[in-house]
Amino acid sequence: MLRRAVRPLQEFINTQEFINTEVLSGLVLLLGAMVAMAWANSPWDESYADVFGHHIKVSLPLFHADESIQHWINDGLMTLFFFVVGLEIKRELLRGELQGVRKAALPGLAALGGMLAPALIFTAINAGGDGAGGWGIPMATDIAFALGILAVLGSRVPSSVRVFLLALAIVDDIGAIAVIAIFYSGSIQVDSLALASGLTGLMFGLQRAGVRPMPIYIALGVVAWAATYESGIHATIAGVALGLLTPFEWPGTPRATDADGKGPLRWLEHNLHPVSSFAIVPLFALANAGVALGPDEVGDSIGSAVTLGVMAGLVIGKPVGIFLLSWLAVRLGVATLPEGARWGHIAGVGVLGGVGFTVALFVNELAFDSAALVNDGKIGIIFGSLVAGVLGVAALVLAGRPGEGIATGNNIAVNRVR
Repeated sequence: MLRRAVRPLQEFINTQEFINTEVLSGLVLLLGAMVAMAWANSPWDESYADVFGHHIKVSLPLFHADESIQHWINDGLMTLFFFVVGLEIKRELLRGELQGVRKAALPGLAALGGMLAPALIFTAINAGGDGAGGWGIPMATDIAFALGILAVLGSRVPSSVRVFLLALAIVDDIGAIAVIAIFYSGSIQVDSLALASGLTGLMFGLQRAGVRPMPIYIALGVVAWAATYESGIHATIAGVALGLLTPFEWPGTPRATDADGKGPLRWLEHNLHPVSSFAIVPLFALANAGVALGPDEVGDSIGSAVTLGVMAGLVIGKPVGIFLLSWLAVRLGVATLPEGARWGHIAGVGVLGGVGFTVALFVNELAFDSAALVNDGKIGIIFGSLVAGVLGVAALVLAGRPGEGIATGNNIAVNRVR
């Protein structure tokens, strides 16, 4: 029913329509975050903690969990979000903007700079402190919010720059997923991990054998998620793995195109993307963005090393890292600027890269056990993203409208001057 209700919003075939979907999802995400903050700062603020802190216990023969509603959203429903991310990553690697080394060089290196610089800045501010483990918080860019801001600028920004930001944010997601899997998982239970790996291998074997009924893969995927949860690796990683495992077309069938929507990857992305964007992610924001913003709370957090580290990572680290490695990539001849773009556009995209929300909040919840540090991180994410959004718009307006024929490999020197 939900899929049918939002079908008018999910009709995306090419990149531009995909971006429009992301813009709409950004608005819904913003609404969820605003409701959460209004609720957490209202006379009914205690009910916010009561609702999302309420525990639900599940006890099955091979699976036991007693978690709050917030954790069920973060560990359970967000698995579908990361599954869709996995589908998007695979599509971009096979048929999109990350296909081939030359095509992926600029967004890939830019994203690498945009992950390393914020992490280093956060670590420098928090080294040796209680919040040192939060270095992964300012690493990821929120695709929906960043593309939504670009949409406001319309024709002021070349369409190639939007595609560049999309590809950069997807590489960001890859990095964030790796960080979550490696650094923010618990102690590993080998038997559960082996079961999850075995089920993943079984699904791959069934694919190669041409087994198509979707209920089989859904059942195996749920069990694989439960095994991943029990293994100590964060359960959402199962969603990413299953997304990457999904074939573009079934073996033995005619080659599917990116636009025909007949392959399993495109079919799943087409049907699950709106559920993820318009239901799960706003619900995640509602459950996680609620933070007290009174003068006392904000005053205490502004002086916190965690808040300063997150804000500095997003506002300073992101643009510096993205611009510096982009410049080096072009300077060394391994990449060229997007067609019609100036260096001012790349700088503006770098600043917009500091708009981190969904994955940043997700990592923030994983990084800290202390409620005070979690709140400090949330305030840093909210204010840092707000500042990055405003400065990003200003930078792109100053960059001017797209030029003609200035971003090809033969005109790199002209771009450097501009």
